[in-house]
Amino acid sequence: MRYIFSILIDIVIILSATLAAVVLRDNFEVSMARTVTFLPYLLFTAFVSAMLLPIFRVNRAIWRFASMPDFLRIGATLTATIVCTVLLVFAFNRLDGIPRSLPFLQFNVAIIALIGARVMYKIHHNARKRRRSKFAPFMVADEAATETALLVGLSRLTETYLQSMLELAPRAVRIVGILGRQERHVGRLVASHKVLGLPEHLNRILGELEVNGIAVDRIVITASAASLSPKARKAIAEVQRRGSVAVQYLAEQLGFEKLSRQDHLGGKATGNSSAGALEFEIQPDELVAMRRRRYWRFKRATDVAASLFLLCISAPLLILIGIAIAASIGWPLFFWQQRPGLGARPFHLYKFRTMGAALASDGRRLSDEERVSRVGNFLRRTRLDELPQLFNILRGEMSFIGPRPLLAQEQHESYRARLLVRPGLSGWAQVVGGRAISAADKAALDVWYVRNASLLLDVAIVLRTMPMVFFGERISERLIERAWHDLSKAGVLKGRLAEMRAVHPPLAA
Repeated sequence: MRYIFSILIDIVIILSATLAAVVLRDNFEVSMARTVTFLPYLLFTAFVSAMLLPIFRVNRAIWRFASMPDFLRIGATLTATIVCTVLLVFAFNRLDGIPRSLPFLQFNVAIIALIGARVMYKIHHNARKRRRSKFAPFMVADEAATETALLVGLSRLTETYLQSMLELAPRAVRIVGILGRQERHVGRLVASHKVLGLPEHLNRILGELEVNGIAVDRIVITASAASLSPKARKAIAEVQRRGSVAVQYLAEQLGFEKLSRQDHLGGKATGNSSAGALEFEIQPDELVAMRRRRYWRFKRATDVAASLFLLCISAPLLILIGIAIAASIGWPLFFWQQRPGLGARPFHLYKFRTMGAALASDGRRLSDEERVSRVGNFLRRTRLDELPQLFNILRGEMSFIGPRPLLAQEQHESYRARLLVRPGLSGWAQVVGGRAISAADKAALDVWYVRNASLLLDVAIVLRTMPMVFFGERISERLIERAWHDLSKAGVLKGRLAEMRAVHPPLAA
């Protein structure tokens, strides 16, 4: 209930900001005729914001803990809302009577109002908390027992640690300063604590503090060990050898340091893969070159523009499908599964629901054939059940083209290199092999795509996807063999079992 209430608050803020933008545009002149002309734009704004606010999960964030990522999500949601509103109103009445500058004014006023509301609530909450603390029983602190700490690292973890100290033990630990990552950080403040220098200068800074009568009891490393320079690690090791100051690796205590030291996704797989098993290992220098390719930015910009456009023009179809599902299957309308995405980060993949309840009224378990309705069969056959994944694309969890996201139990550890790019609605493995080929062949095709992704290849996949939807899947042995041959030649295939795959030169085109 509170979640719905917070959505309604944001809708009211957006509508109020839209009205304020109109008033500003018209130099504070308000008339009934102008209000009637503007009414369709206001209604479409309410409709689109009611759809996109839950999709972008803007209201999942607690207002008093709002931070920059939440503000960026608000900006992205507001941009999508205004773009969709403009497109819908243009289709409705060609933006009749709507000034072209209104969307820009609307964005500026709404972003200030949405973020400002959260900031003001955060300030109010903190002030109320301070007022309450004045009336709390005063706990006498032994100043001699107060611990003095020096933080090494400048990251979100540093900010979290400082906030934790303030919330949980404001008198237990006194922070004397922070050692930042770069020279330009020196002298600046982080939550009122001064950046004294760099981690490489640890011994010198400890000496300066001692001269000033400040004895450091503990050094808290709020950065991962891998992010520290060799000189910084050497300085910390010297302090540890002397034993005069306790050194605490915060990430290690939280249980994350082991994860931060793992090889990159393109490196050798560990964990579930057995010794000697087939593995796909992309070399570090190639990973660096892949990461710097400008095509990924162009691809992401294309995904955002195309998904916004398709969502706007398919909005009536989405509503009709929702009504058909509600009538034939019932609620909920959507089905989701958690799947590993870019960098193995899990996300919720959405589809329209095509199957009914798993149990009959008498408690008997139904087969999949019994559970799928006629509407569900039609949606699956035409791939319309995957339309909600346009929202996954808009949010950056997926792309139009990329390896299809698998279930976590199907994503073998040895094939992790396929997770170096965003998963897609369609991919090279789908248009070349389909569902009938082996998991190893699919992985080889996906990893081949990761290494060779380009605009021409993505266009070729789109052109191959259309006939696949209408005429079914076809297996291309030539392209499968080409993928294995190229990966073997590039040294991507690793493990003794790689030799079990007979890799031949690709057939002539």
